[in-house]
Amino acid sequence: MTRFAEPMARLIEELRKLPGIGTRSAQRLAFHILRSSTADAEALAGAVRDLKAQLRLCSVCNNITDVDPCVFCSSPTRNQRLVCVVEEPTNIAAVEKTRGYNGVYHVLHGTLSPLHGVGPEHLRTVNLLARVERGEVDELILATSPTVEGEATANYLADLLRPLRVRLTRIATGVPAGSDIEYVDEVTMTRALEGRREL
Repeated sequence: MTRFAEPMARLIEELRKLPGIGTRSAQRLAFHILRSSTADAEALAGAVRDLKAQLRLCSVCNNITDVDPCVFCSSPTRNQRLVCVVEEPTNIAAVEKTRGYNGVYHVLHGTLSPLHGVGPEHLRTVNLLARVERGEVDELILATSPTVEGEATANYLADLLRPLRVRLTRIATGVPAGSDIEYVDEVTMTRALEGRREL
């Protein structure tokens, strides 16, 4: 068994906690950081510290932001009455890549997944409901991934929001079933948005 000095072992262990990073990748990253200049290593550490210290959730849409409200919610050029509901902040980038959407967003920060103990109370829907109840929304585009969890979440939201008399649409099935919306190319995402349907 390879024994590393305590600081190296600690860094490897911390890096292993990142998604998609196993022991070997963590070791490679740790040694890369070790070989980097002190300035580069400190810049990385500072970026991580700043990320945790300066970012928060937008009070309107739950997007990750350093200003509140976020750049989408505060934009005078965006259609504030058209809201695209996504699972995670990373999904916004997939929609934005299309350059065909000019509304705003609402981030749920997850999907329903009873097997993983994620129920409706874990989704960030309170401020979404408030926006709809105040009459600030004309249409909600439910852009959850076409997975079992994404579909369950879209159906839950549709049932929750339908009594509020807001137009509910679902992105079209141009997005492959079982895939994650984050990895969809621009053309597919554009077609999916254009082909959304009433729920």
